[in-house]
Amino acid sequence: MSPLLHHHPPNNDSFTNIVSGFNWESSKKKGGWYNFLIKSIPEIAASGITHVWLPLPSHSASSEGYLPGRLYDLDASQYGTQDELKTLIKEFHSSGIQCVADIVINHRTAERQDSDGRWNIFEGGTPDDRLDWNHSCICIDDITKSGDTTTNSGGTGNPDTGADFNGAPDIDHLNTRVQRELSDWMNWLMTEIGFDGWRFDFARGYSPDITKLYMGNTRPDFAVGEIWNPLSYGSDGKPNYDQDGHRRELMEWVKAVGGSATAFDFTTKGILQAALVEGELWRLKDSNGGPPGMIGLMPENAVTFVDNHDTGSTQKRWPFPSDKVMQGYVYILTHPGIPSIFYDHFFDWGLKEEISNLTMIRIRNGIKASSTVRILASDPDLYVAAIDDKIIAKIGTRYDVGNVVPTTFKIATSGNNYAVWEKQ
Repeated sequence: MSPLLHHHPPNNDSFTNIVSGFNWESSKKKGGWYNFLIKSIPEIAASGITHVWLPLPSHSASSEGYLPGRLYDLDASQYGTQDELKTLIKEFHSSGIQCVADIVINHRTAERQDSDGRWNIFEGGTPDDRLDWNHSCICIDDITKSGDTTTNSGGTGNPDTGADFNGAPDIDHLNTRVQRELSDWMNWLMTEIGFDGWRFDFARGYSPDITKLYMGNTRPDFAVGEIWNPLSYGSDGKPNYDQDGHRRELMEWVKAVGGSATAFDFTTKGILQAALVEGELWRLKDSNGGPPGMIGLMPENAVTFVDNHDTGSTQKRWPFPSDKVMQGYVYILTHPGIPSIFYDHFFDWGLKEEISNLTMIRIRNGIKASSTVRILASDPDLYVAAIDDKIIAKIGTRYDVGNVVPTTFKIATSGNNYAVWEKQ
C-alpha cells in the first residue's frame, strides 16, 4: 500500500466498525499472537468489520506492551516479529480492513541507568541515535512508583502537560526532539509496517495540543483517544443521572485535537451498564430526550464500546455485566457513533453469530455514526428507539412492547431481552 493512500482526511461518517484484535492475555499465545490472529481474518471480514485495533508493536518491559522502551524494535514484541506483523497487516488490507496501532507515548521505560543509578537512558532500537534520549526528555515533575517505593527519574524537561503515570517516566512532549522523533517513528509505522491509524493510550497524560501536533505530523486515516475519567456518582453509590459534564470532557478533547480525531465514549459505556445492572433503563434518555452519552451530542467523533482489554478481559477493571453483554451490543450496533467490538465477546464467548447479525443489520440499513435517534420508550425495564426511522431496537426485561413498534416494521433479529426490527 502506497504511503500516499494514508494521507487524506478521515471521514468518520462513512460506515466504520472496529474490532479490538487482542485481549490482556494475547501476548502469551503459543506460536505468537500475530500468527494466530491471521487465521481469523476471514471471519472478521465476513462480519462487516472495517478496522482492527492491534496491540502496541514495540519492545516493552511488560509483555502486554504498555511499558514501551525500544520503540523501533518490533522483533522484541511478545506478540510476534516485525515480519509477522507486516504479513498480518498485509492480509488485513487484502480483506479491506484497516489496521490501528496502539500508540503508547505518554511514558517510556529506560534501557539503562545513569551514573546516579536513575533509569533515564533510553535506547530507540536502531544503530543510530533515533529515540536515544536521556533525562532531558523526561518531565521535571515526573515521579515513578512501584509498590510503596517512589523514585525520581531525574527528569530535567518541561513540567508534565497532563495527568501523571506512575509506572514509567513521563515523556516531555514539549521537547522538539521528542516531537520530531516520535512523529518520525509513527510515520515509519505507516510507511514501513503498514498501519493506517492510531489509538492513543492514556491520552489524558498529555495536552490535547500535543495530540493535535502528532495528528498533523502523521495524518492518520483514523485515530481514537483514550480519555478515561470516572463518572460522577451520587451518595447512593450509583452514577448520577446527569453525566453531561463527563461527556463534554470527551467532546472538549476532540475539539482541542482538531475535530478529525475520535474518543472512546466512556460516558455511554458507564450509563449503559449502570442502566442494565440497576434495571433503570430510563437512564438512556437524557433531559433533552436524546442519548445521554457522547453519541447524543457528537456522534461522529464517539467510539462506542461494551468492554476492552482494560475494562474486561482478565483485568476486569470496569466490566460490563456478562449476562447483559448482548443488550450492550444491540445498543451500540444500532445507535449512532462508531461501534467497537471486543475480541473476547466476538471470538471466545460464543456471540459471533449474534453480533454479526447486528453488524449486518447496521450495514444493510446504512446506519452511520451520524444517524438520528428517536427514543420511543425509556422505562425501568424497557428501552425502545428508532434509528433513522429504518430500524427499531429494544432492550430490557419487558417482553411486551405494546404498540410502540409500528406494524410496518418486521423482526430482523432477537435474543435474550433484546430485539431489532427493520422497516419493510
